[in-house]
Parts: sequence; C-alpha cells; structure tokens
Amino acid sequence: MKSNKLFTSAKTGSVELANRVVMAPMTRCRAIGNVPNDLVAEYYKQRSGAGLIITEGVSPSPNGLGYARIPGIFNSQQVEGWKKVTSAVHKEGSKIFIQFMHSGRISHSLNMPQGSQVLAPSAVKAAGQMWTDSQQMQDFQEPKAMTAEDLALTKAEFVTAAKNAMEAGFDGVELHSANGYLLEQFLSPVSNIRTDNYGGSIENRCRFVLEIAAAVAEAIGKENTGIRLSPYGVASDMPHYPEIDATYDYLSTQLNNIGIAYIHLVDHSAMGAPAVPLEIKKLIRSNFKNTLILAGGYNHETAEAAIESGLADLVAFGRPFINNPDLVDRFKTNSPLSEDLKMDLFYAADEKGYTDYPAFQTVSE
Repeated sequence: MKSNKLFTSAKTGSVELANRVVMAPMTRCRAIGNVPNDLVAEYYKQRSGAGLIITEGVSPSPNGLGYARIPGIFNSQQVEGWKKVTSAVHKEGSKIFIQFMHSGRISHSLNMPQGSQVLAPSAVKAAGQMWTDSQQMQDFQEPKAMTAEDLALTKAEFVTAAKNAMEAGFDGVELHSANGYLLEQFLSPVSNIRTDNYGGSIENRCRFVLEIAAAVAEAIGKENTGIRLSPYGVASDMPHYPEIDATYDYLSTQLNNIGIAYIHLVDHSAMGAPAVPLEIKKLIRSNFKNTLILAGGYNHETAEAAIESGLADLVAFGRPFINNPDLVDRFKTNSPLSEDLKMDLFYAADEKGYTDYPAFQTVSE
C-alpha cells in the first residue's frame, strides 16, 4: 500500500474526524417498537473505528416509518435510546451523524403506527413489495399526494427531529435524498407529477429537498448538516429519466449555496444499478466546495485512489462493516476481510448477524 491518506485526520463542517473512513448508513431493522436499544448501541460501538459513522435510516416522523422495526427520532423515548448510541460511539473516539429517512411511498400501513399516512409527492404507486411482520410480503400501497399542509408539516417534522438529534448527542444530520425515498421522490419526474411549485421543472422538483436542507441547516447549523444523493440509482422503483444530469447539476449548486457540510454521493453499480458517470461525480465535485463523501463498492485500494486523486474527501463503506466490525484496523494491518456475510440475517430482529461478527484478532487466536 503506497498511500495511507485513508487514515489521516479530516474535517467535515465543524466535526473533526480521526480518519477518512465512513461507515455508510445501512437499514438493519433491530429497533423493536421503533426505539433504538442496547443492542443497537453495541452494534455501533463495535464499528467505532470509522472516523465517521452514519446511522441507518431513522424516521423523522411516524409517517416515514416505512419498514418494520426501523428507528425513529420523533419522541422522547427514541431520543433517550439514541443517547446510549452516541455516548458509546463518542467514548470510542468516533463521530456519528444520524440519517433522516422518510420512506414516503416505499412503505406499508402495517409497518406504521395508527393515524399515520403513506405520503408522497404524487399518488404514484411504486412497483414492488414490502415486508410486514404481521402479514409478510405485501404490495406497496398507493400513497396520498401531499397537500400544501402536508408539505409544511413534514418540513416542521424534519426540523424538530434535527433538534432532537442534537439533544441525543449526534454530531450532525444526514438527509436521505437517495434510494427512492421521499426526498428523491420529489426529484424524479417519474414519481413527482405535481403541477404546482413542487413539480414540473428541475427547479420545482428540487424545491422541497432544498427547503428541507435549508430549514435543518438553520435549526442545527449548516456545518452539522449533510445530504445523501444517488443519481442513476434505480432502488425503490426509480427509473432513469433524461434530465438526471441537469437535475443533480442544479441541486448540487444550490446545496453549495446553502453551505451544508457534505454531500454523500452513492453509486449503486456494485449492486447492479447503472454506474454514476465519472463526469457527474466530477461535476458535483466542482459545484460543491465542502466535503464530498463517495460510496459504492469501494475497497482499501480504490478508496485510497479516490482520495489521492482529489475526487473524494472521505469514502464510505457499507457491507464490509457488517461482518468486519473492526474494518479500519483490518485495513491498517492489511489483515484479510471476513467473507462470512449472513445476508439472510441482514434484517432479522436479534443479535444474530448483527453484533456476533468477531474482530480479526479474535478469529485468529
């Protein structure tokens, strides 16, 4: 290994990081009753070798709880649960941002509390199915097109959740505007067929995302606010559309104007989606002057190359962190990575396939 820039300190916004390795957000479905518990705290503690941890998607609202057993941060019990997580991570010397994932139309009412609604920019049903604990796989439901009142309420929920996050000890908030969830649903003319100021033109389709980013940045500080984007991603029934490049050109420029801490750009080609063209990565890099995190199929060598070239400031790793809780130590010592990845336990409810992966030293003893 020629370069070791991955292990040098870095800064994003006002947050000092011990290294440039980021643990990417990954849904794990262990929050029973939508409240993070001691098991969740142990999971993140084990992976605190990362300079920055970004949590699994956390709903800022009862309406955003699309999947079974995902955590929220909209009530006091959830805030108290997250305090255990942030405390455990900080004691290990890492920093942690919470990812706000409002699932929008990628949801099912069986996974949601009474009185909540499946909301989206438009009443466009997504193709595909969703797991529910009570009735197993179910088709996605047709969402309710958000009214002006729904837009205002949802924006207020994001702001309240951001304040809750800081109370819970998080170093910042990442807005999930990727993978086909609510914020990306506004960006795409396939899922957003509105005819008001939030639909139609690129500027209108980006409006809600930018309003959320600006409101959260104002509430907790732009230096504590990031966003995740997935241009060319096809997750959650988000097909290609001709204006993708122009949309993300405009969006990244406007996010730069707001001055948020980072853009977290994910390329899903390692999992079969179309690759994000290098030109788009370079365009976003040019438009956005603060931290750029790249994610998607990286290993130690390719992460070093991305940082060395100046394309990325930080690199995020997802699946390797699942079965290698000590991933950073393995990178530093050139130790082999575990290949024992229990994919059937990704979304189970207990410690199996979650906190029971051993560190390398334990394996080799």
